[in-house]
Amino acid sequence: MYNRVIAMLAVILLAASPGLGQNLDTIPLSPVTPTGGMPLMEALQNRQSQRSYSQKDLAEKHLSNLLWAAYGVNRSNGYRTVPSAKSYHEFDIYILKQDGWYCYVPDGHALVKKGDEDLRKYAGSQEFVHTAPVNLMYVADFDRMKNEDEQNMIFYSACDVGFISQNVYLYCASEGLATVVRGQRDTDELRTSLRLRPAQHVILAQTIGYPGE
Repeated sequence: MYNRVIAMLAVILLAASPGLGQNLDTIPLSPVTPTGGMPLMEALQNRQSQRSYSQKDLAEKHLSNLLWAAYGVNRSNGYRTVPSAKSYHEFDIYILKQDGWYCYVPDGHALVKKGDEDLRKYAGSQEFVHTAPVNLMYVADFDRMKNEDEQNMIFYSACDVGFISQNVYLYCASEGLATVVRGQRDTDELRTSLRLRPAQHVILAQTIGYPGE
């Protein structure tokens, strides 16, 4: 009970952070399933990029497990499922869906709804991006990387986003989901629509959904 209260307090505090802009709602995600799934070697064998997607909404349990695999807390000390240079944890994951856009809060494992707009049209130039159920925007906050020069910030964030996106690939392979990581995205429109600060940068995008026909 104590841990649950602490987790929810963390969600409230992070959701209220000025760096994340206006918040419409805080939505706890379903508990993560930490066991099961496909054996690692099979998931590696099945890992692939796909560009054909069903428009069917992603099940909430898939979204919950997916975000935890990408960037969730997996230890009592607050560390994540991915390594982070000097423990900066500089990334925020924005989730773009038909019903609005959200930001993932690892501490407390919840979504903060930021707006009702469908921003998928800015997530990439390919047509499948605009109708796939989920697009993740990996946003690095350079303000969290204290006492680093710009070259190191770019290098560390590039390394760290690779770990995050590969975890998503492996989860999707394990669960029979389709995904592809992409560099193409409308960074100017995303910066405005996501209300990013100057120190926040959209580094990479990733599309997720059920395979198309």
